[in-house]
Amino acid sequence: MLFRRSLDSRRAAAARATPPGPLRDFLEVPIDDPRIDWLEGRYLAVDLELTGLDERTDEILSIGLIPVDGPALVHRGAEHLFVVPDGEVGQSAGIHGLTDDRLAAGLPLSEALPALLAALAGRTLVAHHAPVEVGFLSRACERLYGAPLLTRSIDTMALQRRVLRIASDDEVRPGVLRLQAARDHFGLPRYRAHEALTDAISAAELFLAQAAHLGGRTGITLKSLSS
Repeated sequence: MLFRRSLDSRRAAAARATPPGPLRDFLEVPIDDPRIDWLEGRYLAVDLELTGLDERTDEILSIGLIPVDGPALVHRGAEHLFVVPDGEVGQSAGIHGLTDDRLAAGLPLSEALPALLAALAGRTLVAHHAPVEVGFLSRACERLYGAPLLTRSIDTMALQRRVLRIASDDEVRPGVLRLQAARDHFGLPRYRAHEALTDAISAAELFLAQAAHLGGRTGITLKSLSS
């Protein structure tokens, strides 16, 4: 109960202090009660391709997203947004294949971010290593709207630690918590990595498998899965 009151009150206060626009519209949409069973929840799986991992200096290059309603992916709501960076892609192109020429026809972040916020409104963000996605999106909101992103999130990497019963201070074998390794644990198919929409779908499918596993026969609340 305290978790919900704290997040709701922070979102309400932020909405009052935020100028009219996409971020305030997002903050004004109520989020799910964390006490509900996860099967009743509404989610948005998100993946970002980036120039690097430092949210202070690196940039968002593409955004993949897909809604999840309870136990089902909503493929008609899937989007893949390419973003024109302020600087050059640089050596990161070797990882995700997004070159300056390819991104030239993309959207400015000022147009891509409102589309993501509209899709995320009322939903819980799901991502593999969610602090990266939340950190970059929050930084973008601060730049464009003067306030951070306040959202509930679920980190499928953290959930995989629970699935494998790895304590926070346990040593982890290299690669065991990567997205594909976690999917392999559940026998999920292999997809091409480092493509934002495909990775968002991969994280969504993994989340469904993890939630079903952790919930067992009795179920599990949204709060218990959230970061």
